[in-house]
Amino acid sequence: MKKLTLLSIVAMSLLIFGCGQQKAADAKTGATKSETVATKAAKAVEATKETAKAAVAKGADVAKKAKEVVTEKTAKVVEVTKETAKAAVAKGADVAKKAKDAVVAVTTKAPPAFGKCAGCHGKDGKMKALGKSAVIAGQSKADLIKKMKEYQSGKRNVAGMGGLMKGQVVGLNDADIDAIATYIAGLK
Repeated sequence: MKKLTLLSIVAMSLLIFGCGQQKAADAKTGATKSETVATKAAKAVEATKETAKAAVAKGADVAKKAKEVVTEKTAKVVEVTKETAKAAVAKGADVAKKAKDAVVAVTTKAPPAFGKCAGCHGKDGKMKALGKSAVIAGQSKADLIKKMKEYQSGKRNVAGMGGLMKGQVVGLNDADIDAIATYIAGLK
């Protein structure tokens, strides 16, 4: 029995020490694996930092290039706008000169009061004033007299032109209105 007890003690000792050593070895292996994972994680964090720095630097370059392009395009737009404005002013001066010439040409043949009409309706009465009104050339004398008197009194407002026309005809007397209507009715 002593032998059996002794043998049992030895077997138990081996099991205890053997298992304890295995657990220690397993713990050591786990710690090594943890250190490896931690090292890899640290390297990944460092690589991410470098990638982020590169992306920021590249973003700054892209922003700088975008600013240069916008500045260049803005300068071109400003230049084109200036040129377009100059052309519009020149064209406006040309239109004004033509209108003045039309008034001068018409007033030498037409009644003097028709000069006010020619500025918008043209020397031959065939222009739509401001692109809104009807052509006045060839309308009957009676209709023209009636319309001018309605504009004069403020009762007529065709295509929103009532105020403008009232300003044109308000100072005309009956003789002026008759002469203008006679002249316009004769235009074909």
